[in-house]
Amino acid sequence: MPKLVILITPQTEKGLDVAEAWELVGATGISLIESYGLHNLRERSKAVELPFFVSLASAMRQIEETNQIIFTVADDAFVDRLIEAATQILGDLNAPHTGIAFTLDVDRIFGIPCGPPNTD
Repeated sequence: MPKLVILITPQTEKGLDVAEAWELVGATGISLIESYGLHNLRERSKAVELPFFVSLASAMRQIEETNQIIFTVADDAFVDRLIEAATQILGDLNAPHTGIAFTLDVDRIFGIPCGPPNTD
């Protein structure tokens, strides 16, 4: 069954490297999104002077610390290769401040192949 592989890392400068490493091991349809973690937003907003009427979007623009979300759909047998490629760049995902990764089952997929390319 295909999996949606999601990796979230605070090491934004390495996000593109992870995506390219996934591509090198055969992933297709890789996407990257910049995001803000709620915990970090709360901690950082305490240090930023905010007027009463300021919006959360405005506060987010003042806070530079973001996360990178990298995701793709891959065959279940292919997931370990993606995680291995990511850990070679980010380090042990069980260590602090490296990131988290998880998978979700994908019942149906349209538009992209999932898994490594055919080598036949």
